[in-house]
Amino acid sequence: MNIEIAVIGLGKMGLGISNRLSKKGIKVYGYDSGWNENLYKENNINGANNLNDLISLFESSRKIIWVMVPSGKATDDTIANLNSILNDGDIVIDGGNSNYKESIKKYNLLKSNNISFLDSGTSGGVWGEEEGYCLMVGGDKEVYEICKPIFEALSADGKGYGYMGKSGSGHFVKMIHNGIEYGMMQSMAEGIEILNQKKEYSLDLTQITELWKSGSVVRSWLLDLLNDALKENPNLDGIAPYVEDSGEGRWTIQEAIDLDVPAHSITSSLYSRFYSRNSDSFSFKVLSSLRNQFGGHNMKKSN
Repeated sequence: MNIEIAVIGLGKMGLGISNRLSKKGIKVYGYDSGWNENLYKENNINGANNLNDLISLFESSRKIIWVMVPSGKATDDTIANLNSILNDGDIVIDGGNSNYKESIKKYNLLKSNNISFLDSGTSGGVWGEEEGYCLMVGGDKEVYEICKPIFEALSADGKGYGYMGKSGSGHFVKMIHNGIEYGMMQSMAEGIEILNQKKEYSLDLTQITELWKSGSVVRSWLLDLLNDALKENPNLDGIAPYVEDSGEGRWTIQEAIDLDVPAHSITSSLYSRFYSRNSDSFSFKVLSSLRNQFGGHNMKKSN
């Protein structure tokens, strides 16, 4: 496959994306501001010390850059810098969890310099390198078609990717995806809390979640991950019942307000995360463990 791509941001997700693309025969270059030559060598990545050096590694005239850094200022600064060094026909893909309205702004910024921009909502967490990712892509259709082999290589079973529509639509769909995820995780955590509190039965939560994986209507990847977490730590000892939120839940609720759509479950799940920060509940330990299992998010340890 005669395709080149550079990945900026080699954290848990960025490194997984880089590795999966390499395994699929795509030539990958990498840059991370926190990495040095030894780290690139240890991870078998053709890396650069700065963005200018990264761009110079390309052999083809068209450069495709996948940005996988935290949303907000880090993404803004990275794309602003790319805007100043890329050329006509180059393509930037933001694979992070940026707000879709900000993605539209970036599309317009880059388009003014004839640089293309795609917003790719990327789901799959730390398991995506092996299992494949789900990719929801927005932007110009002809640019999507150019990058289609990249999305196909990254996707689960070569099918977990799709064109959502014009600029912003990819990150919009991913935002709602994450809002739904909030509600699913909250329901699971509450149910497990009820089971845990029924002391007279001495229920084995690990056994129950293992059982539910077979034939049950609640079977899911989140349930698989919960079962893994309980196998590792049946009582979730040492985990503080403190659950962070990364923004997408808030954005989803704001969009629901703007569109006059009632979103009770998603709203309640976000407010529960706020409450967790001043609470001591097993259900919040479950939520914190789930976030760690699928996304590698840090867990706050109990005192």
